[in-house]
Amino acid sequence: MHMAGVIAVGLLLCPMNPSFAQIAIMGSGPGGSVRLHNTDMAVLEAGDPRSDLPCVVSPTNKAFLGFDLRFHAGYDISVPLKELAGSENLLTILFRVFPKNRSEKQHYFIQRIRVPSIEEEAKGDAVIQGGFDIGEGEYKVDLLIRDRSERVCSFYWDVEAELPNKDKDMALAMTPGMIEPVQYEQFLEEPPVERASGEQLNVKVMVNFAPQKANASTLRPVDTAALVSILRTISREPKFGKFSVVAFNMHEQKVVYRQDSADKIDFPAIGGSLESISLGTVDLKRLSNKRGDTEFLSSLIANELGSSSKPDAVIFAGPKSFVEENVPRTELEKLGEPDYPVFYMNYSLNPYATPWRDAIGHAVKFLKGTEYTISKPRDLWFAFTEMVSRIVKSRNGKQLASVSSK
Repeated sequence: MHMAGVIAVGLLLCPMNPSFAQIAIMGSGPGGSVRLHNTDMAVLEAGDPRSDLPCVVSPTNKAFLGFDLRFHAGYDISVPLKELAGSENLLTILFRVFPKNRSEKQHYFIQRIRVPSIEEEAKGDAVIQGGFDIGEGEYKVDLLIRDRSERVCSFYWDVEAELPNKDKDMALAMTPGMIEPVQYEQFLEEPPVERASGEQLNVKVMVNFAPQKANASTLRPVDTAALVSILRTISREPKFGKFSVVAFNMHEQKVVYRQDSADKIDFPAIGGSLESISLGTVDLKRLSNKRGDTEFLSSLIANELGSSSKPDAVIFAGPKSFVEENVPRTELEKLGEPDYPVFYMNYSLNPYATPWRDAIGHAVKFLKGTEYTISKPRDLWFAFTEMVSRIVKSRNGKQLASVSSK
């Protein structure tokens, strides 16, 4: 669900601060306070829907879990364009969210939308989207939208965030009762992680940053969100201490970013490197070589798995990539069977549309690796939990064998 933008039928409304669809004012925790206009506070406290400014609010009553393991909730507000006709206007959206059983834990958010001049005969509706993140629980939301003439539209609703019983073992990114702004920037620096004591695992992650649709001309946030979440899940594992990352794009047949044996994954650097991917352009040299994708993947696997450094595991991640010809067995046989586990976290929003293995999947199978299909957040959580267990078991097995041979 994308809430960062503001869209309209016949009109594009842009936030005054384009980096944020909502700005958190302040939560009313210990020592906190919120300064609002008396009239705004009166509207929120009244709890009676108002429509001085005609609008329709379509809220999310059931929050959904994203690949970032955060519950996302939000709303759509539609306002008839004829109500905004005339000279420039300013829409102010103010809303608060609080747990049903903790009304004192109120979090306030504000959004200001500058509206350009609109002709009197304008048709259609302006549509504004907004959202927030919550932990498990039940919450109340009070919202008002006000124009420059002080006309108000207000709406009130409940929203629930709950894991199904089968997923209760999942460790979420937010604890029950938490309320936070939506994290629109995918490649923010990861907070420090308290690593496990003792010897830590060294993992190499190879991510194919490519769109779900092979013929897409751009790499959209919806394409990268799950891949970034996979990387963040890996980076937050306390048992992992060293990270090597290779970000590549099969379509362009190139590595766009590399990080070797670092203490943490550099997300801002990865995000910056993806700007160099140009899916909408066609390289005639690549086009003329029908085996280019195969040769690129063969070379990449040979270089990364055949290097002198021996990680505790190699993890591939990305959407399915189908090429003219899979990596030849003769090329994979040169590598021999790795003495560490190999995994492929295959991100597929619609796994039933292409149930057969792709080029990376064929290579991983030949290397006696394990492939996981990731189409929902629960797939990521349970696949990763099993993967960590197998990596630890492999490393412990090698250590035991080393001791026994002495």
